[in-house]
Order: sequence, then structure tokens, then C-alpha cells
Amino acid sequence: MQIEVRIGAIQAVEADAVVVNLLEGVTSPGGATAAVDRALEGKISRVLAAGDFRGRLGETLVLYTDGRIPAPRVILVGLGPEASFHAEKVRHAAAAAAQRARDLNVRRLATVVHGAGRGGLSPEEAAQATVEGTLLGLYTYQRKKENASRQGPEVLLLVEFDAAKEASIAAGARRAEILARFVNQVRDWVNEPGSVMTPRRLAEEVTGLAREVGVQAQVLDEQQIAALGMEALLAVSRGSEEPPRFIILEYTPGGQREQPVVLVGKGITFDSGGLNLKSEEGMLTMKGDMAGAAAVLGATLAAAALQLPVPIVALAPACENMPSGRAYKPGDILRALNGKTIEIVNTDAEGRLILADALSYAARYNPRAVIDVATLTGAAIIALGQDVAAALFSDHDELAAALLRAAEATGERLWRMPLWEDYLERIKSEVADVKNSGGRYGGVGTSAMFLKQFAPEGVPWAHLDIAPMDMAEKARGYVPKGGTGYGVRLLVRYLEDPKP
Repeated sequence: MQIEVRIGAIQAVEADAVVVNLLEGVTSPGGATAAVDRALEGKISRVLAAGDFRGRLGETLVLYTDGRIPAPRVILVGLGPEASFHAEKVRHAAAAAAQRARDLNVRRLATVVHGAGRGGLSPEEAAQATVEGTLLGLYTYQRKKENASRQGPEVLLLVEFDAAKEASIAAGARRAEILARFVNQVRDWVNEPGSVMTPRRLAEEVTGLAREVGVQAQVLDEQQIAALGMEALLAVSRGSEEPPRFIILEYTPGGQREQPVVLVGKGITFDSGGLNLKSEEGMLTMKGDMAGAAAVLGATLAAAALQLPVPIVALAPACENMPSGRAYKPGDILRALNGKTIEIVNTDAEGRLILADALSYAARYNPRAVIDVATLTGAAIIALGQDVAAALFSDHDELAAALLRAAEATGERLWRMPLWEDYLERIKSEVADVKNSGGRYGGVGTSAMFLKQFAPEGVPWAHLDIAPMDMAEKARGYVPKGGTGYGVRLLVRYLEDPKP
């Protein structure tokens, strides 16, 4: 989509449709909405008086202008209550308006910058949220459709009356374009069938994008993984015909390599459960079990495109978990890269195994902080609900607080969970240092405690269990059904001002 900033009156812009907004409960429009209302000789006011539009979040109404302004249609969109208004509401409203425009086959769409007036957002923040909502809300998975349909308007005009705001609006729009591009890229990766988005294919696509944005990419094959001593990653991959890959991205702004933030993502490109085979229903969405890896890779690429000043390393162990005569077995004992041994009690608790090797590998970078992201447990979904929030575990309050602030700003919600020592007792093994499952009860906590055993000692660490958020059961606002791209915007927001 081509995005342009236009200075002038929205009612004077030539477009197939113009978008204006209204807060819930407002009975007399103001600002740009009032200007359009006057040009339409009170049509919006009459709709409000009749009670046909209330301004509920995402509510839309199409009005035809009958030649009173250059655009033949006005799309009125609700912003929800003023008391709870913030940037997340803008994203949802912008998505609703863009989706309505797509339904009308609008090619050229003009919109006010939602929230920059009475909403109290800065022009840059409002523009970013408006463009994010539009681009994310128009996403559909198109890679496997023979005749891919047009995904919405081809041109988006951001219209602002005050010329002094032009530069800020342009900056916000540009930032949103970059973020939306990589969020939608991650959605594509997660939505791709597991037989297509293999470890090798993921590595190939990431490497190409890394070259484009100036990130150094290295992909280790199974021989190199074995030479490092990553026995856990190799064991999980052993049952598959597809070889594993260990994807490493290094973003070094200005050549700065000291103390990067290290992001680690679980990259199980398909999870059958291994010999502890999943049910038919449980296996259906397991193409998305690499969403953690996709998120950390996408966030690193986006941060590089945005030219953030902080050095970043992304580590993505990628493999399949399949049953075969070569598959690893319950009762096996594996040695991770940091030397700790792991008793296998469940081959469907495989994600934490490949993360154990990757977290151990992270220590060589002398990181300022390590954050791992994984679709790790069904227990997280039971605890927090599908499509509600991801679980946050951390041994460092400042890091946890920074991630929670980023979650609040982006609408990618996190809920901090306890990391009690009791969980360690549940994963103690009689034959190894730890076992890879503590059983059904407390599974979200024991899995986090397991990962803590492999995180670099003395380094602030956080674990995000995004199992509730990687794939949406139904579309909601700017989040489509299927792959959500969760975590990219959250991590980039954190990386803008990383703490500690």
C-alpha cells in the first residue's frame, strides 16, 4: 500500500472514501468530523440524533455524499469511550474502517489521524497507530491462493489540517509501515503449512530478509550443531527426515557488538508430539509451534530496519518433532550445551529442550539481557485464556517491568507469573540434573523454571510463553484468524529503551 501525508481539509480530498471518527456517547461532532458534517449539510448530526450510530469501538457507518464533497463516501468509525481511549483503540478503529473500505472495493482511501485531536495522542503516536491498524487489519494469508484477491485500498492518505504536524505524522507512518511489514511476515511464516515452512525454508527466507536490512545471518546445519554439543536440539530433530537448523542473527548498529540483548525463540516448525503423539485435534495447529522463533527473528529484522541503536542477537533453533524409529524416547538422558543433563519423561515437552541449548549458547555474547519467546505450554492457555495474554516469567524485576510497559503500549498483553522455587522440586530427576516435565499441574511454572536452569547465570532473563497468543481462533479487530504475529511489536517497543 502506498501511504502519503496530505495537508488540508479532509472534506476537500479526492478519494474513493474518507474516514472520520466519533467517540462513544458524543452527540455533536467536532473537529474534522464536524467539518465533514457541515459539508454534508448535517447528515452526520441527523444520524446521531436518530441513534443510528453510537461511536462504539469499531462500529462503522457508510454515508454517501451525493456530490457535496469530492469523495463519494464517508466512513464514520467509532473510537469507543473517551475515558478509556488510548492508542490500542486507534488500531482497532483504523482496522475496522479499512476493512469496511475493502468491502466497498475502495482503491484510494483518505483518513484523519485518529486520536491526534481530542484523543490526546501525539501526532506521531496517532499516525503510527492509524497506519498499524490499517495495514495489520487488512492482512490475509495469500501465499497458497491461486487467485489472490486484492487485500484492500492501494493508497492511504493521512490527512491533517495543521502543517506543523506533517513531519511527525510522516515519521509515525513510516515506523508503522516497517512494523506492520514484519508482523505480517511473521504471520505468513506461522500460517505456512509445516511441510512447506521447514527449518531450511525458514532459514532461507530469514537470510534473504537479513541481507536486505543489514543484519548478519548465520545458519548452522546438523553437523555444526553436533560439533557445538547441542545434544538436546539434535535429539528432538532425530525423528524427522527434515534436518535441523540453528539460525543466528546479529544486528550491530555502528559496529557496536558489546552486551547485546539476546532474543531466543522456539522454532518447532511442526510438532507431532514425537513418540508421545498428540491427538488429531491437538496436532492441527502445530505448524504454528515456531511462532516464538518467528517473533524474535521478525523483531530483530524490524529493529534493524528502524535503525534502533541497541545491538541485538536473535537465536532460533529450528526443527521438527516427529515419531520414527530414530526418534528420541521417554527415558533418554540428554546433555545440553551447558553440560546439564535432562531426563526425558515426555517427548511432547520438546520446545524447552531446544531452548535449553539456545539459552546456553546465549552466554557467549555476554548479554545485557536474555528474553526467550515460545509457544511452550497448553497450561498457559488454561491459566490466561486463548487470545487474552501471554505469560511472563522473569528473575529480574526491572526487565519484567520494562516488558510490561511495552506490552501496555502495544496492546500485546503480558501477565507476570510467579517463579517460585517450588517448581524446581517438581522437575528434579533421580537420574539426571533435571527432567523435562513436572507433570500436568503447574506446568506453566515448571516449564519456566526448567528454562531458568539454562539461561546465562547473572544475566537478567525473561521467558514469554506465547501459547495463548500465537494463533487466533477468530478474527478480532486488527488481529486476523490464524497467525497473529504476536511479539514483534512488543519486543521492538522494549528494544527502543531496553531495561536493564
